[in-house]
Amino acid sequence: MTAQTFSTMRDNPALRWTALLLLALAMFCAYIFMDILSPIKDLMESTRGWDSKAFGTMQGAETFLNVFVFFLIFAGIILDKMGVRFTALLSGAIMLTGACIEWYSISESFSGSGLEAWFDTHLNYIPGFDELNISPFYLGMPASAKLAAIGFMLFGCGAEMGGITVSRGIVKWFKGREMALAMGSEMALARLGVATCMIFSPFFAKLGGNIDVTRSVAFGVVLLMIALIMFIVYFFMDSKLDTQTGEAEEKDDPFKISDIGSILSSGGFWLVALLCVLYYSAIFPFQKYAVNMLQCNLSFTAPDAASFWASNSVTIVQYIIMLIVAATAFASNFSSRKPIRYTLLSASIILLVTFCFMGYMRQSAETIFAVFPLLAVGITPILGKTVDNKGKAATMLVLGSLLLIACHLTFAFILPLFKGSAVGGTIVAYVTILVLGASFSLVPAALWPSVPKLVDSKVIGSAYALIFWIQNIGLWLFPLLIGNILDSSNPEIVEAVKAGTMRPEVAAVSYDYTAPLIMLAFLGVAALLIGLFLKFWDKKKGLGLELPNIK
Repeated sequence: MTAQTFSTMRDNPALRWTALLLLALAMFCAYIFMDILSPIKDLMESTRGWDSKAFGTMQGAETFLNVFVFFLIFAGIILDKMGVRFTALLSGAIMLTGACIEWYSISESFSGSGLEAWFDTHLNYIPGFDELNISPFYLGMPASAKLAAIGFMLFGCGAEMGGITVSRGIVKWFKGREMALAMGSEMALARLGVATCMIFSPFFAKLGGNIDVTRSVAFGVVLLMIALIMFIVYFFMDSKLDTQTGEAEEKDDPFKISDIGSILSSGGFWLVALLCVLYYSAIFPFQKYAVNMLQCNLSFTAPDAASFWASNSVTIVQYIIMLIVAATAFASNFSSRKPIRYTLLSASIILLVTFCFMGYMRQSAETIFAVFPLLAVGITPILGKTVDNKGKAATMLVLGSLLLIACHLTFAFILPLFKGSAVGGTIVAYVTILVLGASFSLVPAALWPSVPKLVDSKVIGSAYALIFWIQNIGLWLFPLLIGNILDSSNPEIVEAVKAGTMRPEVAAVSYDYTAPLIMLAFLGVAALLIGLFLKFWDKKKGLGLELPNIK
């Protein structure tokens, strides 16, 4: 038997998916750092004096430069002009730089330093931005939160640049092939970073019984070093591909301002962009508060300090089980033999239940929310195959929005009813979180592969950049809104902390989250309306969103 030959690396499935794996691993690390402080919001409040407003302002700063300095637009121009390889390395370096600044901001070295004193007395008023009420700082904001915001701004620039670069890289390697499956798989792996963050950020912060939040951020910094290495390896693979195909990097096709005009003149593009900002604004900002929301709505009893459930070992065991759940669920979609497929699927379900049981026994909100991406990993290949082979992308966007609405309303009105029921509340939380994760896989699997159908391939980097820029407006605004709404809808808690009649650690787990969750549900309603109109627009204009990717 003669070995099968391929004309290019792109035609070789193993190498094509290896390139995807490198990009996905890099974004996996980026996703971990993106939410590294989310599961320890209560610790940031009790050890660093960050109230909900400071926490939300700092988290919203991630997208500030992308939105108001138009860095994402420049990133798209850089991507179209300089190509995937250069932009990938640049994004990795920027992410790492911002992460190091954020780590320093909450370290003991910063506390009590002259730099802390400078931040205490500066950046309390930013001309123009304060008048427009869009400043990333405010009078009275803790100095550590201000510097952390600056670091997070830089990280956000690199992360969003990395996001559009990865999307462009997948298009380059998978166009005309299983592109939706590739994009969905990349997002599924990257979102395992959310679970990893939820499990290990509190683990490192509480390691040895001594609370130190800097250890969590240091963990994220190390992972971003690994992400940069992944981009470097991809650099050489991508370069060899261009050598084989004789294609020049995108920088040989000069960018023109008129290109952006052609993108913005597309009605289909605007519908996708609006749906993107509405949907993602109801997910990513929520992730930053989800653990604290569970802490406030569920009753937890800490396990005995001498038991297995309170040990460091249980963290490692649960994480290994999580990886096996993800691997078996994902692999079950690719087996052509039913016995193997059903064996893998059964093992995944049994281990998922085991994972959930361990989260309950640990009595930990962060380990409960860690289940968020696991159902998504299992159904992503199914969704990707459907879009690739049968289409129905616009329909999936509508379904994802419906699930989003149901989940936020459940968190707002049903979960609080189980406050006194440890088992009942945990079950409701787990089911709702799993469904929300499934919704989160529906939209990206359908959304991102639709963009190449709407714009010319030579400006696809700029198109992704514009969508990400519009999305970032929501990712900047809604963490701030959630924090402000949380404080304004819980005035008694805010006043009690100021008066010293309530300890910060008690206040941190006593908020009523109903108002912020209703706001997020309304975002889902708006996304649903846009999705329905997109289906109509697609049918009228023949955009091909409901058509398969593989021709």
